[in-house]
Amino acid sequence: MIENDLGLHVTQERIVHFQRLLANIRKSANPTEFPAVSSGYRLEIERMQADVLDYLTRPVTHTNEPVEVVV
Repeated sequence: MIENDLGLHVTQERIVHFQRLLANIRKSANPTEFPAVSSGYRLEIERMQADVLDYLTRPVTHTNEPVEVVV
């Protein structure tokens, strides 16, 4: 569960990292084995994306006030 904007930023970066891993695996994995190899990455990406959407659709409160993130 994402609790602040810093956690949001970290999760978004993890999503990008996992997507890059998946893109590389897609190029190198045996086509018949790819679904089994990629399924764990896909599930983790989907879980993190759900966390991001859950965070972004909650109103700002004192417990999740924005933290400035410099990219």
